[in-house]
Amino acid sequence: MALTVLKSSRGDRTVTKPPGIDPKRTLTLRDVSEASGVSEMTVSRVLRNRGDVSPSTRERVLEAARVLGYVPNKIAGGLASQRVNLVGVIIPSLSNMVFPEVMTGISEVLENTGLQPVVGVTNYSPEREETVLYEMLSWRPSGIIIAGLEHTQPARAMMAQAGIPIVEIMDIDGQPMDSAVGISHYRAGRQMAEAIVASGYRKIAFLGTQMAGDFRARKRLQGMEEALRRAGLDLVDREFYSGGSALLKGREMTAAILARNPDVDFLYYSNDMIGAGGLLYCRDTGIDVPGKVGLAGFNGLELLDGLPVRLATMDACRMEVGRRAAQIIAGRNASPDLGPEVVELFPTLQPGDTIRQR
Repeated sequence: MALTVLKSSRGDRTVTKPPGIDPKRTLTLRDVSEASGVSEMTVSRVLRNRGDVSPSTRERVLEAARVLGYVPNKIAGGLASQRVNLVGVIIPSLSNMVFPEVMTGISEVLENTGLQPVVGVTNYSPEREETVLYEMLSWRPSGIIIAGLEHTQPARAMMAQAGIPIVEIMDIDGQPMDSAVGISHYRAGRQMAEAIVASGYRKIAFLGTQMAGDFRARKRLQGMEEALRRAGLDLVDREFYSGGSALLKGREMTAAILARNPDVDFLYYSNDMIGAGGLLYCRDTGIDVPGKVGLAGFNGLELLDGLPVRLATMDACRMEVGRRAAQIIAGRNASPDLGPEVVELFPTLQPGDTIRQR
């Protein structure tokens, strides 16, 4: 099944909380007209980017549309009352090895349903997510699968008014808009911390990338800190990087934190990619793993199979997340009376060779 990547150049603005509009009613040009105080014809010209409209009027109309969660319908007039067979899939990254496996699970389930996944990439930017969502919803898809539970208020307003199944994936720690499929990242962080402490490590540090936009990694960090406090411990150091994950970056971050704090005896990485880089750094510099320093990552990526030793990690159930999310979308399109559901999956701790066995 082919996948399409959508791009958009629409600008972004800050908006206020949307008013309480019945989410079961489809918004119309009249709603935007009343909210912005201009005629429906002017609203139509602005949203179609046609005609001579003053900048202040254009801004007022666009602001009202975003506050309401109104998305224009790009389907031809004869199809305006219908949905197309697209399922919008909005993910943070295609370079992160986690999400191609999620897409594989989605594609496998949708293969024979007549539904076609269409991919949008946000680069971990909430504003970019809002833009991609706007473009996807304008084509009136049959459903949306979107990573995470945290979204801008305009994005939440658009999803609330969409009138289609919405499945938020990868995380169940929060209140979903509709349905959700994922794991508890708080629990994953706590479980890893408990395993680290049980193996005798006491001077533990955390290394993470994309922490500003990676809410799930932040939840794992919070879960770890909670479990450490229960054991009478605190993290002794942190090393963050705002860019993407890579083996080289994992090496660099590991070198930095061990130079700054040589007494650290365990390094917990936000993902396997930088964890693998850290493991290679330790082997190249003669650091005894797991004797002197233990290591663990997250995601259970297949790339770990090619390392000289197995990095401790947790499987994020990503293939199953994709499958279950697609099943919800397909099921609710076949049987519209089906309601929302929350599916929690349970990752498995894989101790590998980088945690001491007690």
